[in-house]
Amino acid sequence: MSTLVNILKLVAVLVAAILIGNWFLAEVKKARLKGKPWYQFYLSPPGLLIILALLLPIIIWIINK
Repeated sequence: MSTLVNILKLVAVLVAAILIGNWFLAEVKKARLKGKPWYQFYLSPPGLLIILALLLPIIIWIINK
């Protein structure tokens, strides 16, 4: 039973990553079509979520060290 729960957790994380990735790519396309600066899509909600996901483990590691 615990194996099934672990697989469901894994699938949930992968689906969330796919959804945020597609959302981010849609923001990139919109920003490029409008001719906005190269960093504009990083300031969108999916861009900030991705940056937070990358920086959060580092921040936690620094705090715990």
